[in-house]
Formats: sequence, structure tokens, C-alpha cells
Amino acid sequence: MGIVANHTSVDKNGNHIVDIINNLPNTEVVAIFAPEHGFRGQAEAGKHVANNIDPKTNAPIYSIYGKHRKPTSEMLENVDILIFDIQDIGSRFYTYISTMGNIMEAGAKNNIPVIILDRPNPIGGIVEGNILDMKHSSFVGKYPIAIRHGMTVGELANMIKGEKWIDSAENLDLKIIKLENWNHKIFSPQTNINWVDPSPNMRNFNEAIVYPGMCLLEATNFSEGRGTKHPFEWIGAPFIDNEIIVDKLNKLNLQGVKLSTISFVPKDMPGYAVDPKFENQKVNGISINVTDPAKFKSVEFGVHLIITLRDFYPTDFKISREVWMNKLWGDDSFNKLYNNNKSAYEIIDSYKKELKEFIDLRNNYLFYE
Repeated sequence: MGIVANHTSVDKNGNHIVDIINNLPNTEVVAIFAPEHGFRGQAEAGKHVANNIDPKTNAPIYSIYGKHRKPTSEMLENVDILIFDIQDIGSRFYTYISTMGNIMEAGAKNNIPVIILDRPNPIGGIVEGNILDMKHSSFVGKYPIAIRHGMTVGELANMIKGEKWIDSAENLDLKIIKLENWNHKIFSPQTNINWVDPSPNMRNFNEAIVYPGMCLLEATNFSEGRGTKHPFEWIGAPFIDNEIIVDKLNKLNLQGVKLSTISFVPKDMPGYAVDPKFENQKVNGISINVTDPAKFKSVEFGVHLIITLRDFYPTDFKISREVWMNKLWGDDSFNKLYNNNKSAYEIIDSYKKELKEFIDLRNNYLFYE
């Protein structure tokens, strides 16, 4: 066996998939493949991960978030079956699904069957946001799916193969071990599955469900809360009057969310955030608490927030990394609409047609109600 796994790859009793598989009769784990954040999940976002040896199995741990982004033929030399077992959080930016696609492609090219152990989408089956243009494909957005795709990794793997988004898709022997008793209306707190931080800055369900919209702040000069204990759910900047912004957002009657003012000081936090925005400065912040996940639209909230900040602070607030916004948004339309002073409603309307087309396509690949 070759296993793509990290610290989330555990059963309800905390047993790790590598140990479970290695203890089966006539079975040996001969390769472990580590995604972003590493096999133990302790590497900061974007940091390359090094190769290593697993002390329990003596199997080599190959980084596929460093020099290589997919297993090489040499890494797969003794592998008969590839297993993917990682907890995703349901957003296109999250690189574990890009890793999954690469694993599927490696399996197809090397005639190795791939087994996906499906896991719940913690933020449910709501679909929102624009669809990635493949001209802007990157590791934070590899396939033409919505920002919030509303699929499990198993359903997404089914779609990737079916739509031939990987080379040699027709050659891939893909098996998906489906979930029992899950449906798209279930959110993480309703599963009775213990929360394991999928990455260092994803520490609870509230952070996960605001992430599809709040990650867009990474392309701006506005803090997304890194350098605090509440990334993505605490946001802000020294130059705003947070009471005015909260009041403005509340008047938009956005559903399923409670906003409050807060102040915080981002700190350097090794393993979590190095040199965060506004380090050691007092930030006038906004605390985001999702009260009804079935009604909350994270991407739409993110669009409304960014446009509100642009309108109130046209000099101070900036999309400071336009190339990164293109990657996160999946094309260059957000930057263009933003710079042409389009409203949040116009931006949201701009992708409704393609979103409906994606939802119709997605329906062909779903396993669950």
C-alpha cells in the first residue's frame, strides 16, 4: 500500500490509517505521501514539506508539497494500491483536493488502483461562488469548480475522473468507499465526529464555514486574523472604524451570522503565522459568528465585506496582491469588477449563470442526498 495521509487520517478512536492498514494481514505500507502542512499537520500554510521516515512502519514519507506535487514513478515502484484518506473542508482553495487529483493522475499513469476513503464535507452541501477558469488553474484552484463546492472528496474524485480533468482519466481504476448516514444538509457539529484541525489555522467549525469568503482577504491589506487564536473569524485593520463597518454589514440583512466589534494584536506564532499583517499593532476588528450554517453564505459575505471596505476606505483599503486574488477567485473578473466600482450585488450576479451550470453538472456525480 501507498497511503496519502496526514494527522486527520484517524478513526473515531484516534487510530491512524497508516497503522490500521499496516496491521492488516498480508499488507504492508511501503510509502506515505504527505500533503501541505505535512504528515503530522504541523507545517504552516505554503511552507514546503520535507521527506522523512515513519518510525512506526519504517516506510518513507514522501513530501508531495515541496519539489514534487505528485508521486513519481520511483516513489510508486513497490506500490500495488494507493489510498487517499484526508479530511477536506469544502473550499476550492484548500490544497488537499489538488493533491487528491494529482494522486489520481499518478495512479492512472502508473496503472495503480486508487481508493478514496470518503469523509463528510464539514460545511455541508451548499454551493456558492464563481467557477474557476482553467487559464488560472493553480494548486489553490486546480479544477473548474465553485469556491464552495458542496461535495465530499469522494464525490469530487468521481467528478474529476468523469470529466477527465486529469491525464489518462479513462485508465484510472478508482474505488470510493462511501459514507453511511450522511447527507448534504449535515454540518460538522451534527456528525459526532471529533474535530481534528485539518491545518494549523483551521481550528473549529466556525472558522471552516467562514473560510471560503474570508480567505479572499489574503489578497488584500486587511487582516484575515492570522497571528491570533481566531484566524478567519477575527478580521480587521487599524485604519477602520469597526463599529461603522459592522453597522453597515448588519443593514444588509445577511443571513445566519452575528457580527460584533473586537480589537486584537496579531503576533508572530511559529507554526501558525510568521510575520502576520499588522504584527504587534492594535487592530480594529470584527468577530464573525455563524448562527445558522444552513442560511449563511460565506462567499457572498466575503464579497459584501470587501466592497464595503472599498467604498468606506477607498484610499486605505487595497487589493494588494492582484495576482493572488486572480488565483483565489479563479479568474481576473473580481479585480476588474472591483476596479470598475461594481457593487457586491453586481459581482454576485456576474457568476450566477456559471454557478447554475456547475450545480447541474455536479448533480451527476453526487453519492448522497
